[in-house]
Amino acid sequence: MGFWWRPLSVLAGVLLVALILWAGSGWVAALGFLAGVQAFVMLRRLWQEFRLARWLENPDEVEPPDATGTWGDIFYRLQKLQRRQKASRGQLTSALEQFEHAAMAVPDGMVILNRSEQIEWCNPASRTYMGLDCERDRGQFIRYLLRQAQFLDFLDAADYSRRLVCKSPVNRELILSLQLVPFGESQKLLVARDITDLERVDAMRRDFIANVSHELRTPLTVVGGFVETLADAPDLPAAESRHYFDLMLDHTRRMQHLLDDLLTLSRLESADHTLKDELVNVPELAQALKAEAESLSRGRHRVSLQCQSEACLKGSLQEIRSALGNLVSNAVRYTPEGGEITLAWRERNGEGVFSVIDTGEGIAAEHIPRLTERFYRVDRSRSRETGGTGLGLAIVKHVLTRHGARLEIQSVPGKGSTFSAVFPAQRLQLPGAQKSGTVIPFPEREQAVG
Repeated sequence: MGFWWRPLSVLAGVLLVALILWAGSGWVAALGFLAGVQAFVMLRRLWQEFRLARWLENPDEVEPPDATGTWGDIFYRLQKLQRRQKASRGQLTSALEQFEHAAMAVPDGMVILNRSEQIEWCNPASRTYMGLDCERDRGQFIRYLLRQAQFLDFLDAADYSRRLVCKSPVNRELILSLQLVPFGESQKLLVARDITDLERVDAMRRDFIANVSHELRTPLTVVGGFVETLADAPDLPAAESRHYFDLMLDHTRRMQHLLDDLLTLSRLESADHTLKDELVNVPELAQALKAEAESLSRGRHRVSLQCQSEACLKGSLQEIRSALGNLVSNAVRYTPEGGEITLAWRERNGEGVFSVIDTGEGIAAEHIPRLTERFYRVDRSRSRETGGTGLGLAIVKHVLTRHGARLEIQSVPGKGSTFSAVFPAQRLQLPGAQKSGTVIPFPEREQAVG
């Protein structure tokens, strides 16, 4: 009854006035009055409808109509509905803007395709990975822009559980993982993710397993062969048996050295392996390294020491000893007989530099960036002859990185090489500041890189 009471009361009033006029002035006056009321109602309705139409055409520019009675209720309710719609539209617009900003910030490339595989939208990352531009390529067919055969087959398959791994069409060094995701009405979301680092790590893992298997296969084959020989011929002369046993011992030690280096690398890479903060007396350590170099050389090289600084280092004595010992042992192994090996400790621009200089064969420039890779060898056969495991410089790199230091390599083929461990200024400390760490002797053998 809330809506009907007003029009029914007005109608009742009009009819009452008409009856009074009829009784007092006759039916002509009553009909004239009713005709006038009808004309007024029609004109008022047309005016209100005009105001309503004008407002609905431009609700943001025209002020809402103001009226009384039924039309006032209608305008009020429409205005109230409009305010709710504006609030809802504002919330939706804000949510869409937040979604778009989030999508624009996503590091993965995102492309929205319609049912015809035309581009409706794409984020900035899609430019980096696929060379797409949202303004330029909107409405373009994705097939015309990305024409690699494997990508087209991927689109045709429409297998949403499948991922396509391929190289980026704009940067061949990037490896992408592409996936299609269905959403909306026949729309598709193409997602491109950069998996270059993952693929590189996976390749390193495969190479690492292959290299370890290869490095262990040879000594195991040799030892197994000699064991079979000794088992089949128990009456071999003592000298020949001794020779076989010596060879088996050498290859067994080679496997042990490889396993030791692998365990060392694993320990250095472990997040639980904290760095000790000791005071390492580098001049004292350099003297010990010189003695070890002379012991390894057995008189085949001239070994000298140039200690131009009394500064010590803060860090792990055992790790620094291992890293610098690898540089020294490598110089001994790869410097021909009669060559010179120089150990030097000095300060340069506030940094501490420990250098190992040799007059060996030198290394070509293209090999230098890869020397710290595990199992990388410039000359594989010569590395095995000298007893290298291929992990020495990898250990050096890890130790120096843990100490905030770096490895500098300078080499000229035919003239020799200089390997320098450069420690940052904050690692240097004047002698006597605290009791120095004790210089520990080398283990029975030295780690080396091939």
